[in-house]
Amino acid sequence: MSEEPEIYVPPERTQTEEEAQYIDPAELERVKAIDVRWERDRLLAETDWWGVSDQTMTQAQTDYRKALRDIPQQSGFPSDVTWPTKP
Repeated sequence: MSEEPEIYVPPERTQTEEEAQYIDPAELERVKAIDVRWERDRLLAETDWWGVSDQTMTQAQTDYRKALRDIPQQSGFPSDVTWPTKP
């Protein structure tokens, strides 16, 4: 049997106290945007079946899905999002 190659594992880097207290506002906004888009995508996927070929979506369903897709264009995105109500 051959030996497994040794894998380099870098030592853990610990943050300084100052680094641990600092949160970059731009990074925080980026992470919030990712979270909001993830939830939006989850809600859209949950309603994908509404658009199957043997069924016609109601206007309320169409409006709901459009409102979900338009969330990133809201003026308060990503910090202040108004979520549409599912019909």
